Amino acid sequence: MSGATARYVCSMTPTLVARLLKILLLVVLTALVPGRAALGETGLASFEQDQLVIETAEGARHDFMIELATSPQQQQQGLMFRRDMDADAGMLFVYSRVRVVSMWMRNTYIPLDMLFIADDGVIVRIVERTVPMSLKTISSGQPVRGVLEMNGGTAARLGLKRGDRVLYDAFESGS
Repeated sequence: MSGATARYVCSMTPTLVARLLKILLLVVLTALVPGRAALGETGLASFEQDQLVIETAEGARHDFMIELATSPQQQQQGLMFRRDMDADAGMLFVYSRVRVVSMWMRNTYIPLDMLFIADDGVIVRIVERTVPMSLKTISSGQPVRGVLEMNGGTAARLGLKRGDRVLYDAFESGS
């Protein structure tokens, strides 16, 4: 080590050394977090794709290409950081048990419609045109098995209502 380097290292304050050690420790611990390997190179979760159908009480059927959010990492990320989404696309959050679900729009740049879905596939609540980036809690209001997020305005455009049914294998209604 040269004399100049030694003087620089020795002139660091104990506070600066402690901060640098904390940062180094945080970097090492982050690399060891379980499930981190399931994340893509960008650090964002990847999602399986599938199809589902929403059947209205009047018998109309609407097909959607969906991404599945089933793991805790996927459910925490959801549609964060997305700038757009196809008109017939969505993200389906499927939970391992029926429960009251709360969502928010943190880091979500596009307005969404949220369809809260009971265990039998029946839509029990629709929240339309959520506000991008909002931290306001959006609750299912009752126990549900899943939530389908789609572009804001889609529920109104398709005439979707409470009581319509989501046909997908995760729900008792099946496909």
